[in-house]
Amino acid sequence: MVLKEPLTLQYRDKTPHKPSSNRIGTKRHKETKPLDQKLHSTAAVRNCEPVWSVLSEILPERGTLLEIGSGTGQHGAAYAPRVPHIQWQPSDIDPSYMASVRAYQTEQPHPNWLPPIHLDVTSQEWDLDSVDVIMSMNMIHIAPWEACVGLLQGAGKYLAPGGWLYTYGPYKIDGEHTSESNVAFDRSLKSRNPSWGIKDLEAIVSCAEEAGLRFDKKVTMPANNFSLLFQRGER
Repeated sequence: MVLKEPLTLQYRDKTPHKPSSNRIGTKRHKETKPLDQKLHSTAAVRNCEPVWSVLSEILPERGTLLEIGSGTGQHGAAYAPRVPHIQWQPSDIDPSYMASVRAYQTEQPHPNWLPPIHLDVTSQEWDLDSVDVIMSMNMIHIAPWEACVGLLQGAGKYLAPGGWLYTYGPYKIDGEHTSESNVAFDRSLKSRNPSWGIKDLEAIVSCAEEAGLRFDKKVTMPANNFSLLFQRGER
């Protein structure tokens, strides 16, 4: 299945909705093989190398990276073999995305690419030990503000001292959208769920600081996106 946009959810959405027939990468009433559950995002292909150019700068020589909202699994498939010294832990809350990650792992097994875990960022307790890096791609705008808060608070709690949080996606700067296309995108998101939408960078930074994270920098990325880097202070 090809996705035009990675709809990565990492929180439990309580909004009533009807199941979508194309939401799950399996066929009803038919047993499927793991590879049948592979999902593909064209956006993940486009942003793979630009994201890596920023993410690779903060990766430690050894350690554990937690990928929040792994989505299709394409980023893990691309990045895990480049850093065999880092344990790459994918996670998601959507069963179809977890199945897609496992399908990519079946096709491209790497010892350091761990099985995906179910993780809801709005939960106060994440079932894991401390990690050295947390990355979250295209999650904050496709989630309510509570999910962003949960991500930042979780990073403040589970990152090791000096550890990094990397986020990627569109953000408003000084309360303003950075392009007309982002205005339209924000409108589209809110039409699907009123609690979704492009968030303010300043609000994110303020919440991150309350969680014990220092905002390091923002990096301009292609397609009106930004990479944001936060570092956990010493405990």
